[in-house]
Amino acid sequence: MIINTPAIVLKSFPYGETSLITRCFTKEKGKVSFIVRGARSKKSSKFSHFQPMSYIDIIYNHKSKNELQTVSKVNFREFWSKILEDLRSITFSMTILDMTEKALSLEDPFPNLFDTLKDVLRCFNIQKGDPNLLFWFYECALLTNLGFRPTLEKTEAPGLIIPDPNKGPNSGTILSSLLSGNISKLPNEIVTPKDRSIISDYLWSLLCYHCEGMEKIKSMDTTRKILSI
Repeated sequence: MIINTPAIVLKSFPYGETSLITRCFTKEKGKVSFIVRGARSKKSSKFSHFQPMSYIDIIYNHKSKNELQTVSKVNFREFWSKILEDLRSITFSMTILDMTEKALSLEDPFPNLFDTLKDVLRCFNIQKGDPNLLFWFYECALLTNLGFRPTLEKTEAPGLIIPDPNKGPNSGTILSSLLSGNISKLPNEIVTPKDRSIISDYLWSLLCYHCEGMEKIKSMDTTRKILSI
């Protein structure tokens, strides 16, 4: 079956002498692993398309029995190059990609989450909105789309004591607004240092609880330090 779908590249690594293996979040099929033959050869133009955070259109012949799908054609949809100019934006964006890659199973579509990821990265690119709020917004969307929408009144789960999300001056109000799922209406309450700490700990605790291996994401160490500033 021929698939033509928008995709966001989550990660890539070399394979053999000239090829790449890449993992993409596609709108139609969810997370898909591809082999891009010859992408690292001097004559190929495909290498740049499969860098993390690339937003592309990809065409491939989907074969359900194959672990790696073969790319037929690829084109850029948008360029988000300005993200690379800001340390906070690039750090948050790369961690978001890592979280997405870790949380999703192969070929399990989440079209609404795909659109949210696209919108959040667009906002980072044009520096629209507070980066901390955008990062927390995506964490809320990830939990919600996976079926684990946070309940702010609930502070316990089997085997886990959840940090109280309402303990900060504005943390509960901010989280409630983020959970509404409207990126055009991010909360405008003052985010105090205590709010930052509580919101970060609350959402990260839930993600680690619900998503196996999430705590192993190395980029999150740096991200949590930046979130606290």
